[in-house]
Amino acid sequence: MQKILVLGGLGFIGLALSRRLIAAGHDVCIVDNLSPQIHGDLPSVQPPDGARVVRLDVRQLADRPDLVDDRDVVFHLAAETGTGQSMYQIAHYVGVNEMGTAALLEALAKCSRRPRQVVLASSRSVYGEGAYVAEDAPGVLLQPQPRTRAQLDDGQWEPLDGRGRPLRAVATPETLGFAPGSVYAATKASQELLLASAASALSFRSTVFRFQNVYGEGQSLRNPYTGIISIFFNRARQGMEIPLYEDGLESRDFIHVDDIVRALVLSIQADLPGGAVMNLGAGQGTSVRLLATELLAAARLDVPVQVTGQFRVGDIRHCFADLGAARRLLGFTPQVSLAQGLRQFTAWAAGQPVHEDRLAQATEELRKKGLAN
Repeated sequence: MQKILVLGGLGFIGLALSRRLIAAGHDVCIVDNLSPQIHGDLPSVQPPDGARVVRLDVRQLADRPDLVDDRDVVFHLAAETGTGQSMYQIAHYVGVNEMGTAALLEALAKCSRRPRQVVLASSRSVYGEGAYVAEDAPGVLLQPQPRTRAQLDDGQWEPLDGRGRPLRAVATPETLGFAPGSVYAATKASQELLLASAASALSFRSTVFRFQNVYGEGQSLRNPYTGIISIFFNRARQGMEIPLYEDGLESRDFIHVDDIVRALVLSIQADLPGGAVMNLGAGQGTSVRLLATELLAAARLDVPVQVTGQFRVGDIRHCFADLGAARRLLGFTPQVSLAQGLRQFTAWAAGQPVHEDRLAQATEELRKKGLAN
C-alpha cells in the first residue's frame, strides 16, 4: 500500500485513476475544486468509496502542506484545459496551471516527510505543431512554427516548408523542443519546467506524461471548450449537425482513459529515472472527419456532418505520439482501439443527462476576441 495524493482527483482522468488506485489497495486523498465548467453549478460527482476528499483550489495548496506531508506519491492532474479559452482567459490559466504548480512545490518545501515522486499530467500541446518531414528529406525532423491568423484566414491549413510545399506529419518524440502555440500550451510547458527545477532541491523524483487527446467514459458532456468526442456526441444525440473546423482533415491522436490510467499506475511501480518524460497516445493520427463518422456509427446516430471552414487560433493541424519512451520505461502499449473505445464511451454517454449545447456560444466568444472566424 502507498499513500497517494491526487490533485484534480474528481476530474475525468483523476476520478478514473483514483478508483483504480483504491481498488489496488492504496490510501488515496483527493483534492479538487469541483469547477462548475466541468461539474456544473451544483456538482453531483460521486467520490470513490474509501477516498478522503478535500475541496480546495490547487492555488491554496501552499497553505495546506499537511495534505502533501507523509504521502508517497503525488499525481498532479489539476489544471485548466482548453486551447481557445486560454487565449483570452490568460491570467486565469496562468494562475491555475502555473501558480497551482508553484503552490504544490511550496507545500512540498514545507513537508517534514516529502513524497518520493511527483507525476505531472502535461500535454502534447507543448510541441506546437509537432514533428514533420519534407518529402525530399524524410530523415530530418522539422518543427513548423504555429500557423498564423493570416494563414488560417487564407485557408492554408497544412504547414509548409521554406519553399511553400506541404510537410508530412510523423510521430513526435519527446526530444522535440517546446513550441507552444497557445497560452494553455505555454502553461503546460511552464509546469514541466517548474517541476524539473525543484525536483533535485526538494528531493523528489519527477515524472512527466504528455497526454494526447484523452477520451472515454466519465468525460464531461457539458464543457464546450474541450473534449471533441463529448462535444460531438452531445450535439448528435440532440439531432444537431456536427461541425468540422478547417477542412475536416486535421488529425488528432485519441487515447482511451483506461490506457492513460494504466500508464499512470505503472509509473509508480516502475524503477524510473528522475526527470522521465513520456508521451502517451495511441501512436497514430485520426482525422476529425473520420472520427465523426466512427462516432456516429458507434452511437447509432444519423446527423449531418458539415465541413465549415471555421478555425480557432492556437489549434494545431496534426500531432501524434512517438511511444518509444513509454514502451522502454514502462512496457506500455495502448490496448483500447478507437473503435472499441468509442463503443464503450457511447454506451456510457447514452445513459447520461442531456446537456444544453454551448458550442456556438463558446465559438462566438472566440470570434468576438478575434480568435476564430
